Amino acid sequence: MQNAAGSGGWPGSCNLSACMPVPDRLAIRGDLLDFVATPALTDAAAEGGAAVRFLPDHWLLVEAGRIVGRQLQDPGDGWSREDHRGHLVLPGFVDTHVHMPQLDVIASHGADLLDWLEHYTFPAERRYADPEVSRAGAEVFADALLAHGTTAAVVFPTVHAVSAEAMAAAAHARGMRCITGKVLMDRHAPDGLRDADAVTADRELRAGIARWHGTGRQAQAVTVRFAPCSTPEQLALAGRLMAEVPDLYMQTHVAENRDEVRWVAELFPEARSYLDVYHRAGLLGPRAVLAHGIWLDDTDRALLAETGAQIAHSPTSNLFLGSGLMDWQALQAAGTAVSLASDVGGGTSLSMVRTMAAAYQVQALQGAKAGAWALLHAATRGAAQALQLGHEIGSFETGGVADVCVWDWAAGPVGVRRDALVRTLHERVFAWLTLADERHLVKTWVAGQVRHQRGATIVPREDLR
Repeated sequence: MQNAAGSGGWPGSCNLSACMPVPDRLAIRGDLLDFVATPALTDAAAEGGAAVRFLPDHWLLVEAGRIVGRQLQDPGDGWSREDHRGHLVLPGFVDTHVHMPQLDVIASHGADLLDWLEHYTFPAERRYADPEVSRAGAEVFADALLAHGTTAAVVFPTVHAVSAEAMAAAAHARGMRCITGKVLMDRHAPDGLRDADAVTADRELRAGIARWHGTGRQAQAVTVRFAPCSTPEQLALAGRLMAEVPDLYMQTHVAENRDEVRWVAELFPEARSYLDVYHRAGLLGPRAVLAHGIWLDDTDRALLAETGAQIAHSPTSNLFLGSGLMDWQALQAAGTAVSLASDVGGGTSLSMVRTMAAAYQVQALQGAKAGAWALLHAATRGAAQALQLGHEIGSFETGGVADVCVWDWAAGPVGVRRDALVRTLHERVFAWLTLADERHLVKTWVAGQVRHQRGATIVPREDLR
């Protein structure tokens, strides 16, 4: 579906061109909330304690796309002022695991993980060999992220190099922080979704790195679909590339489903565990993002902590596909970083607010009542730090990039009544993340530039394409 400007982006009721001049000095007024430390998983401190920085009715000051301060007083006439008093102002969300082409199969019925791949995911992804399908899909996907308050993401495209190119180009056109890279698959996938050979895969990976790694806010990842879809030789290729380019990211899946875990054990009998397959290939490190991590043991969790790799918790996907319940407490106790991820299309929404609510439910089923602080931190500052990007995104620290979202605290009769009766800040934030969704989003800025506004469509600047 195209918007009125024909960009193929997220539809809205009117156009608001992003070609408009970006103010050199922008001041955003509202209830500013971010984190200065890491809260414990079950911390429900009334006002957030030392981890939370809450500045009600303050101004966030932005110059040339970067945050330069926070203050109570009006900054004066030298600033372009956005008055959102009475609204919640948060850093843009960071989604650490999401599949661009799987928007096409979100909300498909009745499959567990391996069936899901065979019947829904792989047929959808084959279409992305077409450059126009990839371009249009990436455009819609990037706009959809912004319309859900997500300004940075770690994204799976498909095995086709054109899909990775399209994703990086769409994110770059919108100024978004994006980590992506063509998917590696050379077995156990249908025709049209396997790498032709190792030489071609290596060439395509290197071309993506040369074109996009470090261009604007783009970074490349060695993207291993999951261990069963790569031969040991391909995993070794991926490990060599990670060693050669040390600031690359690595993204993959691990221990999502019990049948999958059994399959990996059959394919890699020499490995101690599913996670050990990646470790042996040299793929674990502080820039490694592994989705799911449900069926891990204590040795696995210790290895994650030792190598600095993170688990991208994908609760709506795990519930929807019936994969299992990730043990956040055990990972935290081991010292492993946990971030939050939508995992669309196995996940049921791009909304990180809905993802937080689902994460609470997953932990509650295991006897742990996650606090609002840990949930929100894992979608903002915690995710940024796990990606080695805490200096840039995830908080309102001075010098960071101004990826900012304004939210309604409440909407509708139920939400408004509940919000009116809250007694503490934690109670208010927890009610918000339980009841809110993307319809509560008022406005999204990326690097100080408006990229989404409720009731409007933002058109990417042509000179950034």
